[in-house]
Amino acid sequence: VQLQASGGGLVQAGGFLRLSCPVSGFAFSNYHMGWFRQAPGKEREFVAATRWSDSRTYYEDSVKGRFSISKDKIKNTVYLQMNSLKPEDTAVYYCGVSYAYDTNYCAYKYWGQGTQVTVSS
Repeated sequence: VQLQASGGGLVQAGGFLRLSCPVSGFAFSNYHMGWFRQAPGKEREFVAATRWSDSRTYYEDSVKGRFSISKDKIKNTVYLQMNSLKPEDTAVYYCGVSYAYDTNYCAYKYWGQGTQVTVSS
């Protein structure tokens, strides 16, 4: 299983970024793709998730209304559109695969390398 998050960068507060995470080598159809983030000195925290087989999406409260998770089933890619970014969104963002919805990073069996998002004030 291979995942690779990309699309991070440096942006001013109020700006936007779109993260991408193509996934390959995973044959199980009923899985969840999740986005997590980890700031220095903090645990990896849940941001958003989507069930691959339908349109269900889940968000952490602080990103609701600002972030949007979506997927392209042809490209086998999950996206995270991040709008109205805040300095507290600064972190390394990771995409992961789990067999069921969970906000705990321990439930995610496969991870890609993270991408740094830095929001300046």
